[in-house]
Amino acid sequence: MFLRSVKSHHYIRRCFFSSISHDAAITELNKEMESIFGSPPSSSALSSNAPPQVSTFASAGSKEDPVSLSHVDSSGHAKMVDVSAKEESTRVAVASCRVLLGQKVFQLVASNQIAKGDVLTVAKIAGITGAKQTGNLIPLCHNIGLAHVRVDLKLNEKDHSVEIEGEAATAGKTGVEMEAMTAVTIAGLTVYDMCKAASKEICVTDVRLERKAGGKSGYWSRE
Repeated sequence: MFLRSVKSHHYIRRCFFSSISHDAAITELNKEMESIFGSPPSSSALSSNAPPQVSTFASAGSKEDPVSLSHVDSSGHAKMVDVSAKEESTRVAVASCRVLLGQKVFQLVASNQIAKGDVLTVAKIAGITGAKQTGNLIPLCHNIGLAHVRVDLKLNEKDHSVEIEGEAATAGKTGVEMEAMTAVTIAGLTVYDMCKAASKEICVTDVRLERKAGGKSGYWSRE
């Protein structure tokens, strides 16, 4: 009903406008719009100098600093973190991954019948070597002196997989998470390479950090 009334009222006004000047018609139209919709906002409310209203979604009482990426500078460019000011401490990291072989390949590995040789031994050595090459493989990683690297591979008959665990340790100014994860990844890829002639369906999966200790962040565990 309201819209019909407005249209009717507007039609009458348009007829009236034809007999008066253009400026007077605009004035009348403005008055009519104000009577229907109310007065327009003041110019100060629309001023470009008015401060914008900013919504904040931080939870009450939260004092945590915003998360930032250490390998990105203030301009958004990649950088290598300067660890000169950090204190040296003993740092250890453990990582893991799985290689899904399938029943056929699993039996070949378990019986040491893969044509290329002893899969688990070769993969173990490859993982240790890979850990020591992490700084060359990952562009922004530091070259660090590793005090210890361990890579263990275990056959799991339940899902026909190879479970791989790697550990890296150092006494230095930066952590060894990447070294541990590189160790298990290279070991997993070596298993794939040793067995690929028998199957192309092998899958290297679940590469992840399990736990770490040392440094500013201290101890962390997935469990």
